Amino acid sequence: MTAPALNERAESLRLQRIPFVHARVVLAERPTSAKPGDEALVTPDGVIEGFVGGQCAESTVRSQALTLLASGDSMLLRIAPNPEADQPGKTVVHNPCLSGGTLEIFLEPVIPVPLVSILGDSPIAVALAIVAAALGYQASVFVAADLAAADAVIVASHGKREEDTLVEAVRAGVPYVALVASPKRGTAVVESLDLTPDERARIHTPAGLDIGARTPAEIALSVYAELIAERPRTSRVSRTSPVPVIAQPPVTSFGMITLESASAIDPVCGMTVAITDDALVADVDGVRLWFCCAACRRAYVADPGKYPLS
Repeated sequence: MTAPALNERAESLRLQRIPFVHARVVLAERPTSAKPGDEALVTPDGVIEGFVGGQCAESTVRSQALTLLASGDSMLLRIAPNPEADQPGKTVVHNPCLSGGTLEIFLEPVIPVPLVSILGDSPIAVALAIVAAALGYQASVFVAADLAAADAVIVASHGKREEDTLVEAVRAGVPYVALVASPKRGTAVVESLDLTPDERARIHTPAGLDIGARTPAEIALSVYAELIAERPRTSRVSRTSPVPVIAQPPVTSFGMITLESASAIDPVCGMTVAITDDALVADVDGVRLWFCCAACRRAYVADPGKYPLS
């Protein structure tokens, strides 16, 4: 994929609010198939678009990139053919599949900005939209919101459509749901909702931290301060988005699989392999195993006894 095409693809993912990791080779010690400046995008389904090295290097990049999508952190990844000591500021991975060279690749997650849905046209609702823009957030009116992707729903409508909106947001699993109201009225509204006690407890009212806010702008500031204090590290992705869910390993598979990160250990070379729909697998004696490359899979299938499972 050419650089312009990769840039167009990255912009398309941003517009669709699909997170991805941008990978760029910053060091390549021969012999390697990649060179400095080569780049690729890694999407949540484990697909790599672009080029940052051969099959084994891609397997390492894929595995590390998927962990970064969960944490939101950036990483300087060093892939070396021989074991190396830890290096400050770098994640060092021993990759025995490499042809003999060393790669350093900068991995940068590109996470959609928080999506905030605001109900109401009151001065506070207007201030909420203005402050959201100043923070770099994406604000929308509630009627146009995708609750499967919304990071916050803030109700500031002075009684209009409050109950239905709060119930819908809570049941959609929106991480931050808030009602702008006085303590007395807010409590009464929440107690009247057709929700369980635990679900009602998720609604913040009065919305915002108690910082003595009085003006609409100050109230908006207090609300976002509370949202920032409680939000998860990464933004949500719409369940209607076209990105498929990463395949989870079956319960009966080999015990070295890490269920939380959807990864497995290649029994031949010991590499960590991301479990994705297009991962290389082999079913031997009723056990499913994952491999970083076709060579490792061929080696195992040819002589399973040479690679005992522990």
